[in-house]
Amino acid sequence: MHPSARLLVWFLVLVAIQGLEGRLLLAALLVLPLFGRPALRRCGQLIRGARWLLLSVFVILAWGGAGDPAWSGVMAPSREGLVDASTHVGRLLLMLMAVAVLRERMPLADLLTAIHRLLEPLRHCGLDTERGLVRLLLVLRYLETMPRPGDWRQLLDVPASANSEVFELTDRRLSRRDYLIIMIALASILPVFYFRQT
Repeated sequence: MHPSARLLVWFLVLVAIQGLEGRLLLAALLVLPLFGRPALRRCGQLIRGARWLLLSVFVILAWGGAGDPAWSGVMAPSREGLVDASTHVGRLLLMLMAVAVLRERMPLADLLTAIHRLLEPLRHCGLDTERGLVRLLLVLRYLETMPRPGDWRQLLDVPASANSEVFELTDRRLSRRDYLIIMIALASILPVFYFRQT
């Protein structure tokens, strides 16, 4: 499958995550171990990096939502707020899991090729997509080489030498099979939003 088609399918998965709630969301969260230990490790790193965001979203939605109190007391969150907070935090966790699996299963060269291919129409609007790719590559490299939270002194160290990397972007067109996979992914995502409305 073409890297652009694979990335587009993953993007559609991220969109579909926004329609999940309740037991379906919980079942999707329990799927991560099937992708293997490297994906679990990468997902743990992403969750550790976003832990304060996840906690903030949970507290704001649980205690800021209107409704019946979950227990009798002064600082009790609302039941509706707890459900809403759990749903939103679950969706964020699922998105982090999807990104971790994507990064684990898709080589960086393929990811850059796919993004370059999908952003190609923006070149006609005057946007420089090559600069965007280089910036994305720098951010990904920074995230992978960032020291652990207790090693803040390593942030002050100057690297001994700058490593140069060369990426070759393969430019081939999407095949009929790629378009078929994209259409199947799109058709399978639409019912999630349809059943959510009813």
